[in-house]
Amino acid sequence: MNPIFENLIKDIKKKQFAPFYLLHGDEQYFIEKIANEIENFALPQSERSFNQNIFFGKDITVGALIGYARSFPMMGDKQLLIIKEAQDIAGLENKDNAKLLEAYFANPQLSTILVICHNESLDERKVWVKTAEKKGVLFKSKKFYDDKLPDWVVNYCHSKISHKAIQLLVDFVGNDLTRLASEIDKIELNLKIDEEISALTIEKYVGLSKEFNVFEFQKAIVQRDVLKANHIAVYFAKNQKQNPLPATVLMLYNFFSKLLFVHASQDKSDKTLAPLLGVHPFFVKEYLLAARNYSMAKNFEIINYIKTAELASKGIELGSQSEKNVLQDLIFKILH
Repeated sequence: MNPIFENLIKDIKKKQFAPFYLLHGDEQYFIEKIANEIENFALPQSERSFNQNIFFGKDITVGALIGYARSFPMMGDKQLLIIKEAQDIAGLENKDNAKLLEAYFANPQLSTILVICHNESLDERKVWVKTAEKKGVLFKSKKFYDDKLPDWVVNYCHSKISHKAIQLLVDFVGNDLTRLASEIDKIELNLKIDEEISALTIEKYVGLSKEFNVFEFQKAIVQRDVLKANHIAVYFAKNQKQNPLPATVLMLYNFFSKLLFVHASQDKSDKTLAPLLGVHPFFVKEYLLAARNYSMAKNFEIINYIKTAELASKGIELGSQSEKNVLQDLIFKILH
């Protein structure tokens, strides 16, 4: 977990607030979490109706934002102003607006807690952004690398979770932390006391089929099981909402891209390969099997096949092919 993020949450829960928070970056989860915690702890429930304002960027101007921030709270010590999706504020970074923000950050209204949630990365070299860091909180929320996801899942879970369940959840959901958190919350609501999250739990509550899921599909490809891979492809085609082709193709791309590291590594021990691949050592054996079944030359060919399938999955160069045919064609090329 990000130590800066953790310290921010601790301060917020202690009601130690900065005058403003400029939250930006490509990972929406951390931005939303900080904003939600501030909303939960900043004001007593009785004051929220008249001392709390929440706007979306498309519905406010920089001038109006500054006006609200400069106003005084009613019958209380603090007011809270949250701007969500601030990247949609018209002309946010033009010269005049940048100067307004710079001036406010240099001399903020101390009775206001201002939270600006900008769900894209800002240029931290710009004067108005740098000024924010001096008297408030400037926090950049970066996308999680895939190799950090298993540890994040373990830290987020209140329950014990098996290694297979972690990998299945990460493979199915990907690096969308907001959705990962939502799926874990849903699972834990349905667990018994002290019950472990297992692969069966994931299959039950995340909507995966026990036999026909991306985890089993990947295993069939690794084991060169033509029949099973094609059975799963047919199932995916019949259940496209739960098993969208772009997600399946992306899963294969991620796997075979990581497999190149196995081919390139002279040390093929679990201890070396696990951090390199971003998986628990338990799963290294699957990559080693794949490395035996697919040479490096074939590995490069497969990645090219997957890129072609990716274009088709997005409707580019799909032609008259159905999604089932795209996936079955990809399986044929991989396994032959």
